[in-house]
Amino acid sequence: MSSQKPAPETSPRNVFPAEAPPTESVRRFSRFYTRHIGVLQEGLLDSPYGLTEGRVIYELAHREETTATELGEELGLDAGYLSRILRSFGRRRLVKKRRSSADRRRQLLSLTAEGQAAFARLNAASRNQIEAMLAELSEDDQQRLVQAMGTIESLLGAQPEQRVPYILRPHQSGDMGWVLQRHAVLYRQEYGWDESMEALVAEVVAHFLRHFDAKLERCWIAEKDGENVGSVAVVKNRDRAGVAQLRLLLVEPKARGLGIGRRLVHECTRFARQAGYHTIVLWTDSVLGSARRLYEDEGYHMVSEEPNESFGEGTAQVWELSL
Repeated sequence: MSSQKPAPETSPRNVFPAEAPPTESVRRFSRFYTRHIGVLQEGLLDSPYGLTEGRVIYELAHREETTATELGEELGLDAGYLSRILRSFGRRRLVKKRRSSADRRRQLLSLTAEGQAAFARLNAASRNQIEAMLAELSEDDQQRLVQAMGTIESLLGAQPEQRVPYILRPHQSGDMGWVLQRHAVLYRQEYGWDESMEALVAEVVAHFLRHFDAKLERCWIAEKDGENVGSVAVVKNRDRAGVAQLRLLLVEPKARGLGIGRRLVHECTRFARQAGYHTIVLWTDSVLGSARRLYEDEGYHMVSEEPNESFGEGTAQVWELSL
């Protein structure tokens, strides 16, 4: 008799009994997976939100605006149950409503700045949880897992997700370093601007971080597929009371054409009104044609211009928007 030990298993064994009916196998998998990812806990991902609340926040974060009816249909939720969730979100200042200009009977929903921050925390916690789970698997097993999930979706008739292909969230640690680096690189590549542009952005970023006032200032990061692709900030004007300043608008070339720039500019307007400002000002350059069109569409008008003697060869311009 050989004393040689059996070779270790190279792949996960099938934990489902061969004779188990399909119904019981599916139920067993559902029990395993919901327990494995922690959705049975009272607070989703150690947050104050339940599973359904977290999913509603997720859907709102991936839509510029939507209605309760559209949300309910997407998630298959009872209208009364969803209404209670949205009322709770309203009390917690996570969601805001406005009447549609096209149809006054429709109320459009979107996340507030507080709602975007709540989503950012949930999103980061979820990504960290899944990354930790996948880290325990080899690359081959990770691919097998993803393929198996794709098979489940396909067989059960999963539909393509209809949502904005990016999210907006408040800045987090490390984001402002990315903002500085991408401004320096992109403006050098696209307009030939020298290091004085990088120095200016560095001053803006440093002042923002050192003197950040959460009640009156905000920075948004546009994120697509887990990668930063855009930014903008609203800060207090140092010299004029009641005046906000739009700064640090940027959209990565590969993310242009998705409406990110327009939405970033509009978020600044909505936040400034909510914060009590009466005017937003911004500085731009005549060579930045795409950005200037965004400002014009939002209602800004140019109030002054002069030769840009700091960098480049364009004309420095100041634009304003009355709120």
